[in-house]
Amino acid sequence: MLDMIVDFFRSSGIYALDLRSAIMIAVACVLLYLAIKKEFEPYLLIPIAFGMLLANLPLGQLSSYDEGGLLYYLYQGVSLGIYPPLIFLGVGASTDFGPLIANPKSMILGAAAQFGIFFAFLGALALGFTPQEAASIGIIGGADGPTALYLTAELAEHLLGSIAIAAYSYMALVPVIQPPIMKLLTTEKERKIEMKNVRVVSKTEKILFPIVVTIIVCLIVPSAAPLIGMLMFGNLIKEAGVVPHLITAAKDTIMYVVTIFLGVTVGATASSERFLNAQTLGILALGLIAFAIGTAFGVIFAKIMNAFSKEQINPLIGSAGVSAVPMAARVSQKVGQQYNPGNFLLMHAMGPNVAGVIGSAVAAGLLLNFFG
Repeated sequence: MLDMIVDFFRSSGIYALDLRSAIMIAVACVLLYLAIKKEFEPYLLIPIAFGMLLANLPLGQLSSYDEGGLLYYLYQGVSLGIYPPLIFLGVGASTDFGPLIANPKSMILGAAAQFGIFFAFLGALALGFTPQEAASIGIIGGADGPTALYLTAELAEHLLGSIAIAAYSYMALVPVIQPPIMKLLTTEKERKIEMKNVRVVSKTEKILFPIVVTIIVCLIVPSAAPLIGMLMFGNLIKEAGVVPHLITAAKDTIMYVVTIFLGVTVGATASSERFLNAQTLGILALGLIAFAIGTAFGVIFAKIMNAFSKEQINPLIGSAGVSAVPMAARVSQKVGQQYNPGNFLLMHAMGPNVAGVIGSAVAAGLLLNFFG
């Protein structure tokens, strides 16, 4: 009887649990706490953290790399580049591109915020990462989780767990990371600048915009077509106004189902063997630097634009050039109202915010074209 008890214990996960797995389980629980208690990107962070938890429970064979298991087959949607474009479909169907159309200059701010991507890329090369790995690390600076996953799955799939955790963690921490940078780079007078209401954009403009952008971007950067194409398709069905059931499916049903599959399977790539190493720490550090530089460059370019324009831009909206939609725009609004309660920057900030989504997808396409 005693031998049976001993054999049962030795066959259990408790016996097989090592320090590295225990650390990863603790990390997963911390992420679940942040998602549930602090509400940091809960729709994404809960599935990712729970997938990480499953992958690090010993003997469960629940990693996304364990061939034959449920998570392995669901993971093929990430590996084959299916889930990220479907997420973009939902983003397009739920986002108003009107502020960007009304103020095309905000495209400059969205482009400026992508500087963090290329800075991190060069930093990763300097640290000894391959060009493919460096490109995947750099894209974290765009603060666009689906784009980061799409590019990494194509160029450096072995880094997917680390990059996913970094990308979505920094997206969730936008309200924490961005305000100090915004305040450091602006004066109180600049933070109080009031902007005129954005002009009303016609329905025709809103319908033509996704069609024109799709044609232009996909002709110039074909590698960005899966992301840009689905983003613009989602926005087109939203603005067309004649297919309400497709809109509901895209922004609700498909979006949330894919989010579950993507989050759990990506989280399940973060096993202790792949995650707990010096390389992962370097990725986390470079991702944070990239995100901070993207935020800073958006603000700085807004200040430069003010030097050459009679109509002043509140530099705080430049920080929304990163792709965390709509959280980064909300941060611009919140910080602006701290210094001028009558200031309403949200719609102005949505311009560079949407431009940032497009910019990060184009940047990913360029990197894929160069190194894929």
